[in-house]
Amino acid sequence: MKKILIINGHPNSASFNFGIAESYKNGAIASGTQVETITIADLKFNPNLQFGYQKRTELEPDLIESWEKIKRADHLVWIHPVWWGGLPAITKGFIDRLFLPGMAFQYRENSVWWDKLLKGKTAHIITTLDQPGWYYRLFFGRPSVNQLKKSTLEFCGIKPVKVSYIGIIKTADEIQRKKWLEKVYNFGFQNK
Repeated sequence: MKKILIINGHPNSASFNFGIAESYKNGAIASGTQVETITIADLKFNPNLQFGYQKRTELEPDLIESWEKIKRADHLVWIHPVWWGGLPAITKGFIDRLFLPGMAFQYRENSVWWDKLLKGKTAHIITTLDQPGWYYRLFFGRPSVNQLKKSTLEFCGIKPVKVSYIGIIKTADEIQRKKWLEKVYNFGFQNK
């Protein structure tokens, strides 16, 4: 049975991203899939990778538990808003603290190459925007997607990585929001 992990990167529990995460979860459960979740805003951890890779900062219990969930998952679903073209700071800090050498990847000695330690997993990024997805791609070069998809997930061996844009959030009415929630429910039901 496929194991899905939903990672909600929005720091505000009243946000539409929480509705998206719940819809995906409900769809996946309805399909008979095993689902776990991580709500980054609920975790207790220091998001600052203070010493970079020079000195390891011990992982807090919430990060240890999160890493165990990531290791168990076959498919990671990342849900987050785009703020100033990028990820929310808490989501970036979560990645910085967990996707470490020896855990997510391993540099080879005396080489520019590395080993991808998360091979065999897939992912889906569902991101909310206050602009059309095509505009974000065409005019801004989709920096949050490049960072999460290319520079993190694929760097660590996770592929394929599907990307879905939801927006324009700020002008959406309840009818449009329901349509998006149904779409995300279907992603979960189809294990996409």
